[in-house]
Amino acid sequence: MYVKDWMTHTVHTVDIKDGISTAVKLMHAMNIKHVPVMDHGKVVGLISDRALKEYLPSKSTTLDVFELNYLLDSTNVKELIKHDPIVCEPSLPIEEAANLMLVEGIGCLPVVEDGRLVGIISDKDIFKALVDITGGNKKGYRITFVLVDRSGSIKEAANVIRDHKFGIESILSGHVASEGMRKVVIRSRGEGDGEAMCKAVLEKYPDAEIQFRG
Repeated sequence: MYVKDWMTHTVHTVDIKDGISTAVKLMHAMNIKHVPVMDHGKVVGLISDRALKEYLPSKSTTLDVFELNYLLDSTNVKELIKHDPIVCEPSLPIEEAANLMLVEGIGCLPVVEDGRLVGIISDKDIFKALVDITGGNKKGYRITFVLVDRSGSIKEAANVIRDHKFGIESILSGHVASEGMRKVVIRSRGEGDGEAMCKAVLEKYPDAEIQFRG
């Protein structure tokens, strides 16, 4: 899966010459937390609700409401933005986008293609992708195995499930549980005998952990 599969295509933006009040009103009206800042069609910055919250209290403590409104109207968004924002392309794998956001400590990435802003992907979009990829929003069995780290070991475990007329929804291979071993999570559902399937799994893999979501 790629960024293009999960990004928001309709992006609300502000111009670098706009006042902070424009960004505040836009965020409030559209219920969004990040707004790309544009200059002649190019993304030159990003303004976030966090930046606004950090800016406003320090200014508002000594100002009355009229002075504060004037400040918001007269101060350009360029005073708050982080210039040269980190962006990504639509073809970036979703897990690489997640890692980039984690490493950089940011909540979203403007998506740029051939110099044009074509979308935006946020941490919320990443969470949606994670739930979809893992099958976390579906009913069925979640079985955790600790398998020998060799070719074919995951297929063997999956076949025990399939043999009882259960399909495989997703397979995730996580961190190494111990040297020469891997932790694998398989989500499955089907029309077979769940009790018989679980019994067969535990007979072959006594340390397997089985959970059911009905």
